[in-house]
This record gives sequence, C-alpha cells and structure tokens, in this order.
Amino acid sequence: MEQKLTAETFEKEIGNTETPVIVDFYASWCGPCKMMAPVLESIKNKYEGSIKIIKIDIDESREIASKYSIMSVPTLMFFVNGELVRKEIGFMPQEKLEDIIKSDFYTLKNN
Repeated sequence: MEQKLTAETFEKEIGNTETPVIVDFYASWCGPCKMMAPVLESIKNKYEGSIKIIKIDIDESREIASKYSIMSVPTLMFFVNGELVRKEIGFMPQEKLEDIIKSDFYTLKNN
C-alpha cells in the first residue's frame, strides 16, 4: 500500500485521478498511527477501486509533510480531483472513517 513519493510525484498521484484519495500522514514511531493502519487496510479492501489510499511517512517525506503543514500524526487528508476537501487529525475508528467516506467525500466523486 505504501509508495515512496517525492513532492512532484505526490501531486501527480492525487491530481491525475478521478478516484478520491485518502492520504495517511504517519510516523513509524507513532502508536495511534499503528492503530490506524489496520483500519485503513480494511477500508482499502472494502472500497477497492473506488478509493485510493496513499501512506506518507513524515520522517521520510519531510517536504510533503511541510507543504501540508502536518504537525500531528496520524493526519488523514481527503482529496477529490486533486483538491483537499477534508482533513482529520488523530486516530479514528473504522465506523467514523466510513461515515466520512459515505458523506461528502464519496458523494463528491459521484457528482
């Protein structure tokens, strides 16, 4: 699931797709990030083909983390057609993440 992205390839990944993108900014040393990983894996499997998930390690991709002012991890950012539509900070259970997906995030793609 994780891709090594530069600032340039990151912009292409989120901008060159009609599929909504969830970007997970995390750190390997972060406990809540480790709790978030299986939730995102489950979401990836459940919505395969409908939603793209990109994981960004803030320690390895400082330029991207800085550009998006990531101060806390995990931070989830939701993009539709390359535009940031929502940002959530901290761990969230799968039910809450699915509520976000089913609300404004997923319906934006389908309009």
